[in-house]
Parts: sequence; C-alpha cells; structure tokens
Amino acid sequence: MNRWTTAATTVLGLGVLWYAVWTLTGFGSIAVGYLVMPVMMLIAGLSVRSMRRSVGLAPAGRRFWLMIEVTCHLFGMGYAIMVPAAFRTAPELPAVPVVTAVVVGAAVLVAMWGVSQVPLGVTTRAERGKQWLDRVIAFLGCSAVLWHFGVAPAIMAAEPWSTAALVITVMVCVFAAGAVTKVSYIAGGPVDRTAMRLVAATGLSAAALVLLSIYGGPHGAMIGQVLGMPSSGLLITLAAARQRAAVDRRPRPGNVWLPYLAVAAVDLPVADVLIQSRYWAPGVWEGRVIVLAAVTVTGLVALRQYVVWRDNMALLRENRESEQRLRHEATHDPLTGLANRALFRQRLDAALADGPASVLLADLDEFKTVNDSLGHDAGDGLLVAFADVLRDAAGPGAEVARLAGDEFAVLLPGDVPGELVAERMAIATALPVSDQRLLVRFSAGLDTAPGGTPASRVLRRADAALYVAKERGGANLVRYADGMERPASAHARLGGDLRRALADGEFRLVYQPLVALTDGRIVGVEALVRWEHPERGMVSPADFIPAAERTGLIVPLGRWVLRETCRQAAAWIAEFGPDVLEKASPNVSVRQLHDPDFVADVAAALADSGLPADRLALELTESAVLRGHHVSRVLHEVHAMGVRLALDDFGTGESSLSLLRAFPAAIVKLDKSFVDNIEIDEPGTPEADARQAVARAVVQLARALSLDTVAEGIENQEQADRLIQLGYTVGQGYHLGRPMPPEQITALFAARRRVAAAA
Repeated sequence: MNRWTTAATTVLGLGVLWYAVWTLTGFGSIAVGYLVMPVMMLIAGLSVRSMRRSVGLAPAGRRFWLMIEVTCHLFGMGYAIMVPAAFRTAPELPAVPVVTAVVVGAAVLVAMWGVSQVPLGVTTRAERGKQWLDRVIAFLGCSAVLWHFGVAPAIMAAEPWSTAALVITVMVCVFAAGAVTKVSYIAGGPVDRTAMRLVAATGLSAAALVLLSIYGGPHGAMIGQVLGMPSSGLLITLAAARQRAAVDRRPRPGNVWLPYLAVAAVDLPVADVLIQSRYWAPGVWEGRVIVLAAVTVTGLVALRQYVVWRDNMALLRENRESEQRLRHEATHDPLTGLANRALFRQRLDAALADGPASVLLADLDEFKTVNDSLGHDAGDGLLVAFADVLRDAAGPGAEVARLAGDEFAVLLPGDVPGELVAERMAIATALPVSDQRLLVRFSAGLDTAPGGTPASRVLRRADAALYVAKERGGANLVRYADGMERPASAHARLGGDLRRALADGEFRLVYQPLVALTDGRIVGVEALVRWEHPERGMVSPADFIPAAERTGLIVPLGRWVLRETCRQAAAWIAEFGPDVLEKASPNVSVRQLHDPDFVADVAAALADSGLPADRLALELTESAVLRGHHVSRVLHEVHAMGVRLALDDFGTGESSLSLLRAFPAAIVKLDKSFVDNIEIDEPGTPEADARQAVARAVVQLARALSLDTVAEGIENQEQADRLIQLGYTVGQGYHLGRPMPPEQITALFAARRRVAAAA
C-alpha cells in the first residue's frame, strides 16, 4: 500500500468514525461531514498526478489519466463550494448551489469523455457493430434500473429536489451506466484492465449516493456525503496504484455476458411497476398473466444465455490450457521437464546476441550399461536425477536442457565459470543418485564464446570438447581448444558413412576357421565383418564397430551378419554335405540382445537359409551376458530353438564360473591372453603356473558341464601342442588359419573332398 492509498483510507476511516460519533452523540456540526469529499478528491488527484509522472504510459493512457486527474480536482472544487453553505445551514442539510452543479457536472462530462476515449482493441467493422449492439443493450438495461429506482423517484419526490441536484443525479446515473458498459469490453491496452474497472466503480458509488438520498431516510444524504461519494476518491487512488504496478497487461476477452445481465436487470423495474400497477386490481388478471410471462421469459432467456456463456468460458479455458500444454511439450523434454534442443538453441541465440556466453555439454559415461542391465525405468530415473543435479549445480540465471538421450546442455552467463559448475556436478555425483542409488560418471565439454558468435559454432565446439573428454576415458571436463573439431568431425562422418555403407552393401564377411588340433580339419568358422570403404579402403573393425555401437547401427549391421552367415553356412552344407561344418559363429553385441526383434531375426535367418539350428553358434562376450533379466530371457529363448551359445573371451570376466550355472552355454572359448606364451613358460614361475592353471581349469570345467571348448589366438604349433596336452581339441588363430573370404573357405572344402575321394 503506497502513501496515497494510506492517506485516502485514513481520511475515509476518520469520516466514518466522525459520522458514528455524530449519530450517537450529536456532537459537532453536520457540516464537518462535507469536508471528507473535497479532501478525498484532492488525495485522489494527487495520486493520479504522481503516477502519471513516474510511469511510462502510452499516449492514450496519458490522456485518460489526465482527464481523471482533472475530474478529481473538479469534484473536489464542487464539493468544497458546498462546505460554507453547510456551515451556514447547519443543522439542516444545504441545498446544492448552482456553481457546485456546474463544476460537478463538468467533472462528470470530463470523466465520461475520458472513459469513452479508451480504445477497446476492436479493428473490424463487424466486430465494432456487434460490440455497439451489445453495449446499447447493456446501457439501456442499466439505465432503466437507475431511472426507475434513482432518477424518477428524485423527480417525483414529495419534497422536490433542486434543479442543480437533479442535473447532477441524471449525469451521475448516465456516467454510471456508460462507464460500467464501457469497461466490461476492455480487454487490455494502454490502461490497466483492473484500474479501469476501479475508475468505473466510482459511477456506482455515486449512484449509491443517489439511492441513499432517496431511500436512506433523514440521514441518507449525510451517509452519501461521508461514505458514498468519498469512496470514489479511494477507488481512484487504488486505480492509480494498480496502474503504477501494471500487474496484468495480458489481453483478455471482454465480458460478453453484460447484455444478458442487463436484460435480466430490466425485469426488476418491470416487476416493481407490476406490483404497483392496476393489473393487480381484483378481477383484472389477463394483463397480469401477460406481464408476468414476459418478465419470466426474459429472465429465463438471460439465465439460459448465462449458462451458455459459462460453458463457453469453460471451453475457452480448456482450449487455452491445452494450447499452453502443447506449447510447453513442444519446447520441453517430457521426462525431465528441462528445455529441449529447440528451446535451448533459441535461448543460446538470445544470450549470444546480448554478450558472451558459455555452453557446457554433459554426457553420462555408462548410461547404456544402466539401461541394458537394469532396464529403461532405471535409466529414466537416472536421467531425472542427473537433471536435478544439473539444475542445482548450474544455479540461478543458467538454462539447463536435455538435448537427446543422455546428453545435457547448460547455458551459462559469460561471467559464470563452467569449471565451477562441473566441480559442483562432480561433488553432487560423488554420492549415489536416483532411486536405484547409482554412482554416476559424466564427461563434459565446455566452450565460451563472445557475443555475436553463431550458436551452431558454440554447440559444435562444445561437442568437440565433449568428444575429446570421452576419448580420454570419460569422467572429466575438457575446454575447447583449436583443432578439437577434426576428430569429432571424423567421428560424425564415420557414423554417416556407416549408414550409407549399409544401404550400398559395402560390408563383407570373412571367415576364420575353427580347426581340430589333432588332424587340422576345419570343424567350424567364425564370421567377421569387414568394411570396404570406396575412398578409405578397408576400414578396421576397431574403428567402425564402436561407432556402430554408439549410433545404434550395430543392430541392422548385426542382423545382416547373422543372415549372411546362415546363408553361407547353408550353402556350404548343401554343396559339400552335412559333415563339412559343425558350426558357423557370428558375433552378437549386447545392443542386438536388447532389440525386441532379435529372437524373431534369428528364427527368420534360419528359416530363410534352411540352416539347421544346431549348426548356428552365437558368440557373446561375458559382459554382454551379464546384462539383466531381459538378456537372460532372450538367450534362453534362442537356446530353446536349438541354437548353440558360445562364451567368447572366457576367463577374463569377474563371474566366469558362476555364469555357467545360469547361462545356457554350449561352447566356451579360452581367451587369447591365456594362450600367449603358453609354450615357452618355464614351469615353476608364477606367470606360467597361473596361465596353465587357468587353461587346465577351463577345459576340466567344460568337460564336467559337457561343454565344448575352443582355444583362441594360437600362433604356432608349439602352442597347439601344449593345448592338446592340456585337453583342448579345437583351436583358432593365425597359425591354424587367418580370416579369409568365403571363396577361399570353399576352396579348402573342395580340396578336402578331393582328398577324401582319392583316399
């Protein structure tokens, strides 16, 4: 509450207090009550002037408030003229002087002109015509009520009112009806909507003064002077305070229900006339029924329109809420509630237009592992928890967004160091987060750019820094430096090339033989994928397999490898007989195991190729097998089809032995690390004893569980001999056969058949 509102409230309160004391005790002169109105209007006028000088207003708003200020001072002058007359005629009420009527009438005209000049925001002719029709209906309805209960009784009073008083009464009632009609259609603009309503309410307070003077008995006019009219000053003071605060400038629809309310209001004087008219005389009932029916119908129509208006307003509210919800969903991430990529880009553009800004990109290092092992619900919970960490670490003034998957972005003002935010993030993630109580590691890339830098460049450089951070092993922050974009760009191009290569058929399969160690016979093959790039030549799997994993292209690539392996193996069996090949083994990634169509893909590959299920062996790493209930269920479904499962790199994991109890494995492949140098290890040394103990334990365990074994990475005959001594019967390695195209394998099978035929 500002000082003007406090002053107006105090003066009005003192007036009410004086009136109560005067009524109860008769102490003092009645003329004191006539001092309240001039003082209130002086305060109201000064409050409007103060507001006009301190608030930037549009031209239409300045004109309106200037007229209201003039109105206040004219009202104050008019009622101040009555004060001497009140002291002269006390204890009788004074008559309204002609000068007062002229000044107050001028005040009402100025107020009416000011209210009429406030724009309503209607531009089309059709809308203006419709609005004028509604306003005329509303004005006539309000005027009828004021005429019947206010003006007409004043004109026909037993003690005639003076001409000046009647003129003021008529003008006040006209202003009240016109002001209420006008402000009901103001949707917003140069004058605050609520402030305009407070100004219009002064007309109602003046009309209340008229009614008090007519129906209030001996003291009715006095109540109007002390409380009714001075309340207009308080209303104007509150309106000025509202305009100063400018709380609500949003356009809103006008009150279209006012014409219907006016129609219902007309029934009041009609009913009053009916009560007092001759239609109530005994025996005269026809006219009474007609008038009653007319009053009832108009009332019901007004009620019906009110119900329609209320339903329409509810529908409009629902539509606005739906639009707001759709706008929010279009610019925010539904899971975390953070801004999405589009909104973040807009705000980054705006920030760079105003000055320097920093962008920090953060990526969870092991999010895929959480998703694969604990399920997507746990992954979603982790994303939500990490979003909360980012909000807290970024602090006020920062913008946090989720760009995609587990990649987040933070927009920082130019004076906020990104390293500090990353340090806060590290502290927050040092303890377990989310409902699963998970430890989080994240990598972050940071770039700071001066104002005017394109947002795309800042995001590209921050992403390059993030790429370097992940290449360094993760769990660290890297600030962008010149040259960082090149490896990131190469990585991005590699992902694009992978998609094109799949479409253009640039991938090839080579097959490495699995050989019986005793006689050198090929008993199986492992399918290995190679990429023949049209410009770069042969691309190493070490380069493109991680990229395929990151981009998700490993799923369609693995599907192609599976189908091609089955097709080729079935072709060899058809050409050389069922004994030519015991198993064909494609590798399967964990991403494939999480694909909902994987089991169906295996079944389709077998059905389309005609390969017996027991001739297909899917090779999986131990880390892929240890990925939760979904993966376990998928592997058991594949095993139930008759497909054999091979554990690759066996012995390197932490749960190798316990894994065999829960996993339906048919083959274990001893990892190359236990084969290297096994032929030259000197007995008695810790390294030799440990290596041979593991190799011996694996083959003994496999025999106990009725599993086949394959020793990987055999590079010379001495290693093969040593593995035979330990109990291995099948091996794989460069010494036994390098990866080769299918034509060479076909040639080997053909040579073996010729040898068998010759024998």
